[in-house]
Amino acid sequence: MAATHRIAGQGRLTPAKTLRFTFDGQQMSGIAGDTLASALLANGIHLVGRSFKYHRPRGILSAGAEEPNALIGIERDATRKTPNVRATVQELYDGLNATSQNRWPSLSFDVGAVNNLLSPMFSAGFYYKTFMWPKTAWKNVYEPKIRAAAGLGVAPDQPDSDHYSARYAHCDVLVLGGGAAGIAAALAAAETGARVILADEQAEFGGALRFETGATVDGTDGWNWAQASVAKLAAMDNVRLLARTTAFGYYAQNLIGLAERVTDHLANPDRDLPRERLWQVRARRVVLATGAIERHMVFADNDRPGVMLASAARTYLNHYGVAVGKNIGVYTANDSAYAAAIDLKKAGVDIAAIVDLRDNPAGDLVEEARALGIEINHGRAVIRTGGRLRVSSMTIQPKNGGGERTIPVDALLMSAGWTPSVHLFSQSRGKVAFDEETRRFLPGTYAQDCVSVGACNGTDGLSASVEEAYAAGAKAAKDAGAKAARGTKPKVEASESWSRGMLGAGPGAGPETTVKAFIDFQNDVTAKDIRQAVREGMHSIEHVKRFTTNGMATDQGKTSNMHGLAIAAETLDKPIPQVGLTTFRAPYTPVTFGAIVNHGRGALFDPTRRTAMHGWAEAHGAVFEDVGQWKRAWYFPRAGEDMHAAVNRECVTVRKTAGLFDASTLGKIEVVGPDAAKFMELLYTNPWQKLEPGRCRYGIMLREDGFIYDDGVVGRLAEDRFHVTTTTGGAARVMNHMEDYLQTEFPHLNVWLTSISEQWAVIAVQGPNSRKIIEPLVEGIDLSDAAMPHMSVREGKICGVPTRLFRMSFTGERGFEVNVPADYGQAVWEALWAEGQKHDACAYGTETMHVLRAEKGYIIVGQDTDGTVTCNDAGLDWAVGKKKTDFVGIRGMTRPDLVAKGRKQLVGLKTRDPNVVLEEGAQIVADPKQPIPMKMIGHVTSSYWSDNCGRSIALALVAGGRDLMGQTLYVPMPDRVIEVEVSGTVFFDEKGERLNG
Repeated sequence: MAATHRIAGQGRLTPAKTLRFTFDGQQMSGIAGDTLASALLANGIHLVGRSFKYHRPRGILSAGAEEPNALIGIERDATRKTPNVRATVQELYDGLNATSQNRWPSLSFDVGAVNNLLSPMFSAGFYYKTFMWPKTAWKNVYEPKIRAAAGLGVAPDQPDSDHYSARYAHCDVLVLGGGAAGIAAALAAAETGARVILADEQAEFGGALRFETGATVDGTDGWNWAQASVAKLAAMDNVRLLARTTAFGYYAQNLIGLAERVTDHLANPDRDLPRERLWQVRARRVVLATGAIERHMVFADNDRPGVMLASAARTYLNHYGVAVGKNIGVYTANDSAYAAAIDLKKAGVDIAAIVDLRDNPAGDLVEEARALGIEINHGRAVIRTGGRLRVSSMTIQPKNGGGERTIPVDALLMSAGWTPSVHLFSQSRGKVAFDEETRRFLPGTYAQDCVSVGACNGTDGLSASVEEAYAAGAKAAKDAGAKAARGTKPKVEASESWSRGMLGAGPGAGPETTVKAFIDFQNDVTAKDIRQAVREGMHSIEHVKRFTTNGMATDQGKTSNMHGLAIAAETLDKPIPQVGLTTFRAPYTPVTFGAIVNHGRGALFDPTRRTAMHGWAEAHGAVFEDVGQWKRAWYFPRAGEDMHAAVNRECVTVRKTAGLFDASTLGKIEVVGPDAAKFMELLYTNPWQKLEPGRCRYGIMLREDGFIYDDGVVGRLAEDRFHVTTTTGGAARVMNHMEDYLQTEFPHLNVWLTSISEQWAVIAVQGPNSRKIIEPLVEGIDLSDAAMPHMSVREGKICGVPTRLFRMSFTGERGFEVNVPADYGQAVWEALWAEGQKHDACAYGTETMHVLRAEKGYIIVGQDTDGTVTCNDAGLDWAVGKKKTDFVGIRGMTRPDLVAKGRKQLVGLKTRDPNVVLEEGAQIVADPKQPIPMKMIGHVTSSYWSDNCGRSIALALVAGGRDLMGQTLYVPMPDRVIEVEVSGTVFFDEKGERLNG
C-alpha cells in the first residue's frame, strides 16, 4: 500500500530509507523515523482496533504515551510477541509485523460489535449486578466466558527469548521530561558541574517542539535549538541522556523507576543487547518537566476513527510529514486547535470548518485562520459524528440549541484544553491543589526533594517555562552541593500561547441525553456512565472510578480524569476540589514483566542460598530440602539407609555422644547503641536491662495484636550490644519489624540495627561430648560449667579465627553454637568434624533437629504457632516480664478474647499404639462418633517417630488442652480413628538434667 497521505516537503523525516511493515497481514511502507501510528496514517489507515467493552471501531487519538485506542500486537517471532503496544510510541523498523486486537474474525467485521447494540445491558457497574443466577452457572459459564473476553491483546504462550538488564545509578539532578523546560533545566544544572541525568520517553528530545512552529529560541527554530542543546549536553562528561526512557514510578527518598527501550526500534537487534533496561535512579534533586496532555472534547460518537487530538494531527504533519485527512474538521474550546488548522491549511489540506464552543474567540491565531479563508463557527458545538469505520461527517448546532448542520469531513480534530501531567508528582506523595482561575490541578505541597517546571506546573507559554526551568535546574544543582551556574540562560524570542479550554461534557451530551459521549476511550466510559454512578450513590470520586472504571488500567486517567471529575462534580452540584482527585498509581505507562523481572527468571527466578558448609554436606551425601531460599541438609544417609533409618541413627547418636549441625541459616541481627537494652525491652516480652554481658536469654517477639511473631536466643555481648537470633524464615521480617518500630515509634532511641545473617557461619555442636569436641580448638575461653554455664556467650578464637561462642541448646543436651566469619565456616567445620570423629559424633540435618527439639517440647514459630497463638497458649508465660509496663503487644495480649477460657493451647499427644505416627495437620475431636461435620477442637502441629523415646510423639494445639491432661482424644483419618492421650510437651529428660552433660 502506498503512503498516499505523506506530504512532500513537510516534516523532518527524509524519504531516503523506505521501511516495509505489515498490519493485519497487509504490506505497507513507511520511512525511517516513523512510528507505527504515523506510518499507518501515511497509508490512510485510521481504523486500528476495537474498543474494550462495546467493540466499537477505534482509531488513533494521540501521538504520544497517552494513547488509549491504538494498542497493537507486535510479533518478531513465536517467542517474541508483545500485546497492547501503543502504536504512537512503537518506532517503525523494517519487517515490523503488527496485528490489531480485540476483534474476530477481522478488524472491519467484528462479531463482538453486537455488544454495541446490547449496550443497555452493559452500562456502568453492570458486573456488580449480573451473573448472580443461577449460582452453578458462575463456575461453568459466566467466569470462563468473562475471562475469555477480558483484556485486549493475547498474552504470549511461549517463554520470552529476549533478555533484559538492570542498572542502578545515582545523580545530583534527575530531570524527567525532555521538552524545552526539561532541556533548559538540564543545561542549567549541568553547567554547574553537577551529575545530571535527562530522561524522556520519546526517541528524540524536544517535547512539544516537535509540533510547534511558532517557537524561536536563541535565534533559531525551537526544534533546532532543542537538538543543538541536547548535543551540547551529550558532550558533557557529567551528563547522561536517556532517550526512549519512561519514568514510570516515583518512590521514597527520590528513587525513580525508569524503563529504557533499548532495541524495540531495531530491525535486527544484536542478541547481546537487552531488549529493555530497568533503571533505578537515586537522585539528590528531581526536576519534573513532564508537560501537559491535551484533552478531547466530549460529544456524541467522539470515538470514531479519524477523530483525534489537534496536537496529534499537528505532530503527524510537522514532524512526520503526514496529513491525517484531506478534508478536516476542527472542534475546540481552546486556541491550540487553531494552530493545527493553520498548519494543515498552509500544507495544502482542506479545513472544512472550525467549530468553536466559545462565543467570541479572539487573538492572532483566530485572525490568521480567518485570513486563510477557514470557516469559523463560534458559539457552536459538534453534537455528533457520522460514519462507520471512519468519521465521515460532523453535525453542528448552536450551543444553546437551534438548527443542525452536517458537514462532510474525513477527520475531526478536537481540543478541550491541556491538563498538567502531575502523575509523577502525585506518586511522590505530593499533594495537588486546584487552581480555580485556570480550573486545573497543579503541584501543591511537596513531599520529596523535587520541583515541577513548565506545563506540568501550570506555567503557560514557552518563555515563562524556559525561564522557570532554567532557574529550577540551577537551584536543584546548588541544593545538591554543586557550584554556582556559569552558563547563559536560553532566550525565547517567539512562542505560542494558548487559552484555558473547558472541562466536562459539551452540548448534546448533557444529563438529558443518552448518547455515547466517551470520556475514557480505553475503558469505554461515557458521560452518562459517570452520572449513573453518582445517581447510584457513588459520591466519592474513588468510588466513581471503580464503579465506572474511568481512569483505571494502563490509561491512569491521562485524557479522561478531568472530564470525569467535572461531570461528577456537576452531577453532585459540588465544586471540583470538594469532589477530589483520584490517586495516580505507578506505572505511568505499562512496563513489561521482562523489564521488571529482568534476570530473575528460570534458574534465577528465586535466588538459591547456600551456607558456607554446603559443599562439605554435599560431598558427604546429604539430602537437601528447600527452606525458603536456603538449601539445608535434611539428613545424611549412609549406605542402605532410607530417611527414617538415617534420622533415627542421627537422633540416637546426638544423645549418646554428639552431633554437628549447620545452623548458619538462622537470622542474626546486631542491636547496638546506648539505648540498645531499652529497645530490646520494647521489642521483646522478656526483660533485658539486667541481663549481664556474657549471658543469653530466650526471647519472644509479639505483634501488636499480642500473638507470637518470632523467637530466638539473644546474647548480650556488652552493655550496648546484643546479638539477636531469629528463625530462619523470620530473618528479613524481624529486621523490617525492628527497623519499622525504631523509625516510627521509637525514633528517640539511640540504636543501630545491622543484619549479620550472612556474616556468621554457625555450627551447632550438641551432645554429651560436645565440650570435648570443641575444647582442643578454642582459644581464650574457659569452657568449664562454672565459667561458662548454660545460656552464656563468649568471644574468643577457634582454629585461630574469631568466634562468638554460645553455650545453648536446641536439643536439650549440653550444646554449643560456634559462630565464625562465614569465609572460615567450612574450615572450622572440618576441624570440628575431625575432633568429632574421635568421639563417634555424626553430622545431622534439619529432620533430626526437628525430632530432637520436639522430644524436649521446644516450639518452632510458624509450625507450632499459626499467627493466633499467644505466649500463654504456647506455655511460655515464663518468658513474659511480669514487671514490664510496656512492650510491643502488651495490650494486645490482654484482650478479653486472648485470655478467655477454651483457647487452643500447646500440649503433647501420645498415641495409644506407640508405633502409630500422626500426620501433621490432622484434626482432633473429642467424640469420633458425633455426626458430620464434627466439631474440631484442635490440630497436630508436629509429629515424629522418636527412637530415643521408643515411640511416636506429637505436639498439638487443643482447645483447653492443659485441662485435658491424661484424657483421651481422637484423630479421625480416612481409614481409621486414632486414639491419643493428652500429655505434657516434654517427652525426654523432663527435668532437664542433660543440659550439663
